[in-house]
Amino acid sequence: MDLQLKGQRVLVTGGSRGIGLTIALAFAREGARPILVAREQGNLDKALAAFAQAGHSAPESVLLDLSVSGSSEALAQQVGEVDILVNNAGAIPGGDIQAVNEARWRQAWELKVLGYINMTRVFLPQMEARGAGVICNIIGLAGAMPRADYICGSTGNAALMAFTNAIGGDSLKKGVRVFGINPAPTRSDRMQGLLEQQATKLLGDAQRWRELTGRYPLGRLAEPREIADLAVFCSSPLCSYLSGSIINVEGGQMFATSAQ
Repeated sequence: MDLQLKGQRVLVTGGSRGIGLTIALAFAREGARPILVAREQGNLDKALAAFAQAGHSAPESVLLDLSVSGSSEALAQQVGEVDILVNNAGAIPGGDIQAVNEARWRQAWELKVLGYINMTRVFLPQMEARGAGVICNIIGLAGAMPRADYICGSTGNAALMAFTNAIGGDSLKKGVRVFGINPAPTRSDRMQGLLEQQATKLLGDAQRWRELTGRYPLGRLAEPREIADLAVFCSSPLCSYLSGSIINVEGGQMFATSAQ
């Protein structure tokens, strides 16, 4: 299937590892031109190596901390116009309301919540001016299934869901689509760390984190490729009627009998 993405410039924040890198590679397979943004040079170097290993040309890459005020504007000046923006950067810590202090809460939201908002504020007008563009927000299932033991992430994701709904419901007036994807817990170093925290609290041993994946209907975490393929398809012209919606990729968790 030709997704009609050849030559499209795709800006992926948090694009050096995990879901972000997998999304960037998936766009490259379709002939698009990814631009990776990350705040650690070591991770960017590994991402470039992954592109080479997959047989793709080296993507553009930008070393930048999007939690810093003014960084979105600086990024726009550096990369110019893009056809597709994938907001993915951010790592919100686990823990209940007492475990995440104000400073850590604010730090997490500066990158993910305000980062998504600021990137949209900067790149949406460019897209609207030419009457075309797509913004894909990778959010997280905790916004739709809030948990007290992930209170900072649940609240931040819920805010981004409302943001995506509102922006995407209006942006089509000027030819721009905005949508969101809520991945279930997805295999990554970060997710393993969160599961290790939970295993320590629930089982008394961080190394028993794999036991916690049995609670999911499919008995496993989601795979990054499963999220990436959806993001690429939904960003393509073949999915041109999608805007303002949030897609929950949760393997039936929201409707499983055990979750009731």
